[in-house]
Amino acid sequence: MSSTQLPENFKTIIKNTANKLSGPHRRRYLAEITIEFFNGNARKAERVFGWGRKTIEKGMKELRTGIICVDNYSARGNKKTEEKNPHLVSDIDSVLASVEKSVKKEPNSRIAAKMIRRALIMEKGYMEEQLPCEKTILNIISRTGLKSNNLENRV
Repeated sequence: MSSTQLPENFKTIIKNTANKLSGPHRRRYLAEITIEFFNGNARKAERVFGWGRKTIEKGMKELRTGIICVDNYSARGNKKTEEKNPHLVSDIDSVLASVEKSVKKEPNSRIAAKMIRRALIMEKGYMEEQLPCEKTILNIISRTGLKSNNLENRV
């Protein structure tokens, strides 16, 4: 059966089903549809359904060999600020002492984060654009436990 013989409502059902799947299940489905209706021609399936040819080809290889490719989703996305700048946590920790008097009343406030940020620029030589915003600084303090180690114990 050629792609021109597929009724439009059938094409819509195939596309909708593919959109509901992910990872190896989706690749297997794309490969099976391509083999069944397009004689394994990934270009034709790409043209008709708008699927990525590389994805279809990967699915066909997985079908042929029986080896499933593992997706590394955790490598995607934006890394945490402290992963991008590993010295930032220790620098925040060291400037906390200098701002402790001002931070005593509200250690979790935007004012405290603003003061920490200003101290990082003045004492540690960071440039304005190298530092995250105040909210992110508060998140780093919470994530790394600096708040409990420094601010709460000093209050």
